[in-house]
Amino acid sequence: MSHKVLAINPGSTSTKIGVYEDENLLFEKTLRHPTEEISKYATIVDQKDFRKQVILDVLAENNFSISDLSVVVGRGGLLKPIPGGTYPVSEELLNDLYIGKQGQHASNLGGILAKEIADTVGIPSYIVDPVVVDEMEDVARLSGVPEIPRISIFHALNQKAVAKRYAKEKGVSYDSLRLVIAHMGGGVSVGAHADGRVIDVNNTLDGDGPFSPERAGGVPTGGLIKLCFSGKYTEKEVYKKIVGGGGMTAYMGTNDMRSIEDAAFKEGDPKAKAIVDAFCYQVSKEIGAMAAALCGKVDQIILTGGIAYGKPVTDAIKAHVGFISDVTVYPGEDELLALAQGALRVLNGEEEAKVY
Repeated sequence: MSHKVLAINPGSTSTKIGVYEDENLLFEKTLRHPTEEISKYATIVDQKDFRKQVILDVLAENNFSISDLSVVVGRGGLLKPIPGGTYPVSEELLNDLYIGKQGQHASNLGGILAKEIADTVGIPSYIVDPVVVDEMEDVARLSGVPEIPRISIFHALNQKAVAKRYAKEKGVSYDSLRLVIAHMGGGVSVGAHADGRVIDVNNTLDGDGPFSPERAGGVPTGGLIKLCFSGKYTEKEVYKKIVGGGGMTAYMGTNDMRSIEDAAFKEGDPKAKAIVDAFCYQVSKEIGAMAAALCGKVDQIILTGGIAYGKPVTDAIKAHVGFISDVTVYPGEDELLALAQGALRVLNGEEEAKVY
């Protein structure tokens, strides 16, 4: 029996939706929300009815009835730390999305919208592998400063999806593999996957790890402290240097990795080449660190995310880390499909739904 799935991925100024029959895409749409439209709403939750209506309008435009759906699945938001998996949108989970348990973000609307649409036709609603997935070993949490433990915030949805894709292609269980996965996009997360759990990963939001197109990653602590107390910057301005204005943006004035790669490898810009080399170097170092977390027993290294489309980058990383393990490249990230697959695994009895 086939299943029709509506997947919803809300962003700050857009809502992406996809309708699938099993894993086959029937149609998808990225709904852009102008700033003047979004600014009408005081909070993210206040946008719920507006976003719900535009989703229903697109379904109607495509002559698709929600009564034909088997399930609705939304992007998970900033919930409490939870193990990876597919979760029904329970009342407790829904409440934590409304209050923003770990902060307010548009992704919080994913589960809320999924629940409202699904309930109208009496079908299940789920979220899958939100960014707050936390399966870290206790030893990985100690930072050296008791007041600042290391935390797990990363590209859990795509990392878990490509891990399961690799396992399926090899005809083995994800739970049997030891993988190092590097997601390279606006931020970079490198995770150590052991027996179905991400036992260590860098905090991609505002913490450590490699620099990226928009984030500084781990920076020299003493220098950062001096910057904070220099009197030259507000707290907000310093944070912007770390998140949003750091990394490639700080060095090259743009977060467009493709243009930076073109400058480095096609135009021969020495500065761009040095920055790209440093990026590859830092990602490789983090992969090495996660290989150590797996005691060197690594079945495969996987490179994914938008930056993985760049062959000079993936080749450079392979040259650094190929001694650890073979490297597989899955460029891009299909988050809508990953959401649909998470729901389908539960519907098809391949996984049990988790309890929030």
